[in-house]
Amino acid sequence: MKQLYPDLWQTEKHQTGILNSYAYFLEHPQGNILFYNTGNDADLDFMEERGGIRMQLLTHRDEAGGSLERIRNRFGSLLLYPEREAGAIGRHASADRYFEKGDHLLGDLLVLDTPGHTAGSVCFFYKSPHGKSYLFSGDTFFLWDSKWSTLVVEKAGGSADALIRSLLVLRSLKPDAVFSSGFVGELGVAEPTEQEWRAAIDQEVEKLRKL
Repeated sequence: MKQLYPDLWQTEKHQTGILNSYAYFLEHPQGNILFYNTGNDADLDFMEERGGIRMQLLTHRDEAGGSLERIRNRFGSLLLYPEREAGAIGRHASADRYFEKGDHLLGDLLVLDTPGHTAGSVCFFYKSPHGKSYLFSGDTFFLWDSKWSTLVVEKAGGSADALIRSLLVLRSLKPDAVFSSGFVGELGVAEPTEQEWRAAIDQEVEKLRKL
């Protein structure tokens, strides 16, 4: 795994057609967290060496797969995801708990309700004790050839109006680093300035309003 920050690692890249994805392993004082999903054995071996996984967190249905149960069985970890995504994710693995409105997992990991890409999409915001703030944006806001983009999946309950509201929630944040779930191209991680972040969101909001 690749270390990005003192407490955060990135898995090997998973590729499906033009779509790429990473998962992220966070060493948290109250137990390690896996964001998104990976089936890579070398990644899982590394996580075991670093103390295992307390929680695996999914933002929406696109992160589900057969490895969910394998991870839970290996580490005894809790699987959490949005209840509105349960119909799709539940075919792979049941949730140990659904997210609740205003959730602060382990005291300091904020769960943000950000529907729009799909009906139940969420994001996660964490202020690391090492000084950086991390936003795990799922597919709500992602990089397409190094440019910020959005995608509404109507058949999964997504809507432009909901996504606009969700982007405005993200606009109020000041993330030092943003990690999307899926992305196209070489980059899945960005470190935007506050000005760059707000400008990118404003641009996507304007596009969505024209749909």
